[in-house]
Amino acid sequence: MKYGLIILLLWAFPLSVPQNFRPASRETCEKTKVFTAHNVVAWSFVSRPQAFFYKSGLAIDADGAFRAYHPNSRLGLDSLNHAGHEGNWWALVTENEKPSGRPVVQLDSDPAPGFYVSTTALYNRDNRNPRDPHRYVDAATIPYVVLHPVALNYAKLGDFATVVNLQNGRVSAAIVADVSASNLPVGEGSIALAQALGIDAGPRTGGKDGDVVYLVYAQSGNSRPRKLEEIVTNANQLFDAWGGINRLNACVSAAEPK
Repeated sequence: MKYGLIILLLWAFPLSVPQNFRPASRETCEKTKVFTAHNVVAWSFVSRPQAFFYKSGLAIDADGAFRAYHPNSRLGLDSLNHAGHEGNWWALVTENEKPSGRPVVQLDSDPAPGFYVSTTALYNRDNRNPRDPHRYVDAATIPYVVLHPVALNYAKLGDFATVVNLQNGRVSAAIVADVSASNLPVGEGSIALAQALGIDAGPRTGGKDGDVVYLVYAQSGNSRPRKLEEIVTNANQLFDAWGGINRLNACVSAAEPK
């Protein structure tokens, strides 16, 4: 599944970004500061569709993956303490549906029996069963972005995004599917997003410290999860309408400290 995902994403966004990522000579950007969080500045530019972007690193989020967390922490894709702790579980379904409850373990009929049911902030509201792992956005197969809470003043869960790895020029479509804790650094995405960008996707050891740009299209989604094909198609169209690679080159350059 991993390699099929990467092929589909790269088909939608050919790797034509120059690795030195220098601005196009005729592109200009009038920038407006949208918000600042943990020394990361998000910028907005006059455009249709409306969007903002920021440059940071990429921390790996396993939430929503069927094998994200296990009662034996070593068996999960990620360490169990990233899902919470007894009395305060923030990334797991619990028996009383409150952080104080006991985490729900997947059954034999579920995708990963014995693993916990891991959640994302974006979920399928038509699925009324909170214990169904399919209700949430699977980090292992769906490229998604995790926003800092302040960013939700300007975008919403389910919006589309384009993410660029400046170091190797890879570009990926994405959907906004989760929200980070306010005290965490800005810049986080799913396992599938990291794979598409050529970044070490291991939740325990992977990620990237810098040179990742997130372009988020405000109010572009319908507050629901989407299939991979829909994410790629919509984000591709929005990226082209916004100005594509040439405009992003110029805007990233314009946002750099002088």
